[in-house]
Amino acid sequence: MEIYNTCLLRHDNILGYYASDMTSRNSCTQLWLIMQYHEHGSLYDYLQRNVLNYESMLLLATSAAAGLVHLHTEIVGNQGKPAIAHRDIKSKNILVKLDGTCCIGDLGLAVTHSQENNKIDLGRNNKVGTKRYMAPELLDETLNVYYFDSFKSVDVYAFGLVLWEITRRCYTNGMIEDYKPPFWDVVPTDPSFEDMKKVVVIDQQRPAIPNRWSYDPTLKQMTILIRECWAQNPKSRLTMLRVKKTLNSITQRPKKEKLDDCSDCNNN
Repeated sequence: MEIYNTCLLRHDNILGYYASDMTSRNSCTQLWLIMQYHEHGSLYDYLQRNVLNYESMLLLATSAAAGLVHLHTEIVGNQGKPAIAHRDIKSKNILVKLDGTCCIGDLGLAVTHSQENNKIDLGRNNKVGTKRYMAPELLDETLNVYYFDSFKSVDVYAFGLVLWEITRRCYTNGMIEDYKPPFWDVVPTDPSFEDMKKVVVIDQQRPAIPNRWSYDPTLKQMTILIRECWAQNPKSRLTMLRVKKTLNSITQRPKKEKLDDCSDCNNN
């Protein structure tokens, strides 16, 4: 709960926090958080219900990236904020706002770091997120917990999987993929730690990239970016700031190169 009171945490792409309360019922203590409500629900739900065009795909991706960049960035000063790594990035923890932008939610597993004391605060919860989205270094237990950038790199890996989920739902040249979670075809619905370790670490598999993406200039650029996010070696992954800048660059390509053939796709 303390993390929601962090100075300068407020951001358009971070789920807004209003208040918290602790209640006791039948000898059971409950913590209640009052957060902003977004009727579109999670990105996970939104992608199952909606077909995307280039613009809506990139708006979801760039806004989610902006939220994660803000978390990862330390702001120095009396009213600054520590750097924050989320540790449970997935489409179910990203909300979609009415304007088609995203905001990052559920900071329950977040870890903070301040350069002033060089201390990494893991909090009281040592859980490490959702198995399906775990980076190789979590699965093979080689994560350097004394180096804060390690946690940010874990977020980047998971964000690459989220970008894959978003991009699949972009309608181009009369084609689109159904929504599927990452690794849907190689692990069970509720995969175990060992299931994911075999696929991600031993076999070094990643979600399949559809052939059609290679024939579309925008989706081809998304493919390159996704692969740079989910690289096996954490040192080879991009920073979230670089991810955001790359997405902005893709978005700013000349409009004539991004002809939208999906004007009525959401009405089908």
